[in-house]
Amino acid sequence: MSTECTQERFDFHPLNRRDVVARFDGGEITSDAGALLLREVERRTGILRQLSTCFTDHRRPDLIEHSVFELVAQRIYGLALGYEDLNDHDRLRHDPLMGLLAGKSDPLGADRRCEKDRGCAVAGKSTLNRLELSPAGADARARYKKIVMDEEAIDDLLVDLFLQAHRTKPPEPIVLDLDATDDPVHGNQEGRFFHGYFGNYCYLPLYIFSGEFLLCARLRPSNIDASYGAKEELERIVRRIRATWPTVPIVIRGDSGFCRDEIMTWCEENGVDYVLGLAKNARLVRAIGGELHRVQAVFEQTGQASRIFSEFFYRTKKSWSASRRVVAKAEHLSKGSNPRFVVTSLPREAMEGRPLYEDFYCARGEMENRIKEQQLALFADRTSTAHLRSNQLRLYLSSFAYGLMQALRRLGLAGTEMAKAQCQTIRLKLLKIGAQIRITVRKVWISLSTGHPGAALFEAVYRNLQAAALRC
Repeated sequence: MSTECTQERFDFHPLNRRDVVARFDGGEITSDAGALLLREVERRTGILRQLSTCFTDHRRPDLIEHSVFELVAQRIYGLALGYEDLNDHDRLRHDPLMGLLAGKSDPLGADRRCEKDRGCAVAGKSTLNRLELSPAGADARARYKKIVMDEEAIDDLLVDLFLQAHRTKPPEPIVLDLDATDDPVHGNQEGRFFHGYFGNYCYLPLYIFSGEFLLCARLRPSNIDASYGAKEELERIVRRIRATWPTVPIVIRGDSGFCRDEIMTWCEENGVDYVLGLAKNARLVRAIGGELHRVQAVFEQTGQASRIFSEFFYRTKKSWSASRRVVAKAEHLSKGSNPRFVVTSLPREAMEGRPLYEDFYCARGEMENRIKEQQLALFADRTSTAHLRSNQLRLYLSSFAYGLMQALRRLGLAGTEMAKAQCQTIRLKLLKIGAQIRITVRKVWISLSTGHPGAALFEAVYRNLQAAALRC
């Protein structure tokens, strides 16, 4: 039997003697009911509420239908739920759940001023686009784009959210992980260049994390050194941390792209320790020639990979201003010799060579998982506007969507089987829940899917969130 369909009815192959007929007539049904948990996270952290205060709104108050908070919340909830494009919101605005998440008093949009907007509680793509494209100098005289972000305030807020999450006790030490990655672009965006290492046209954003907390997301052109601007970002972050915790030890960690004398000297002058990868060269390899010979002999005898660690003080001929402690790993694998080096300000008494490399330095790989979450699951690479400023705003929106999901993982998923799940897994198993929505004068009824496999998990997360203190 061939299928027949019209706009109102879809006839599928029968089930035994029963016809199988589908229609888009279920009423107010959402596929994202699990986002109610994100709304509870927002009530306990105020992430979106605080972000909305980082914008100046020059619109006429009497003409505003969507506040800055509602626009920011709509956009970030959309990213968290997997809707990466502004175009998606022309359909999402029909979903009452999105109106509920954005805090609309009328989630059905029945009271909208324009008849064409009725039934749509939240903004469409054009209004959201104006939010993203407002230039730095926009004011009330601008025709459309009048909502201006304050980049410095947003940068500070990323650090403040980390401080707020550790009100009772700071982590010791605070480890700041730095990394740069490629953000491929496919148009003629401002600031895009070809990068030889990555082999494409891209941006080169800088990320700074502390554990799972994102403290900096800076969009940069790609015709620069990976460490460009890192010292200034560290100065800003460390100053803000020490204003709250003056004596907490701080260690920065990064690969060889950040092993620059400027950064190391600043750390030494400001009481910040560092553990940084050091690119190998002929002098460094000669310094561990004996160790490399020994591990090669062990490999040839046993056929098993062999490694030993050594350390020494080293100074470059021109670029370094001081001699510094270097920990070297002499290793021989089936593919051959594999020497590796890190430079550190930590003395041997604080951490010996092997644990410094294997336990501390190699742990920076976890940061790469966090970057992948942002790039792949929360669309940090959707930098497709023509301007660097608006693409930076898109990176910020992705960063706060990550912050919201990370807070859900920290506050809601602790103690569950998904306590360490990545954002895409959380979205699939916890947020994507079908539900019917009924709105009455006194209540918003949300009837979740009876057969959802994550019902028990949903209940556990809900109870965890209820135990956390409200913020807003």
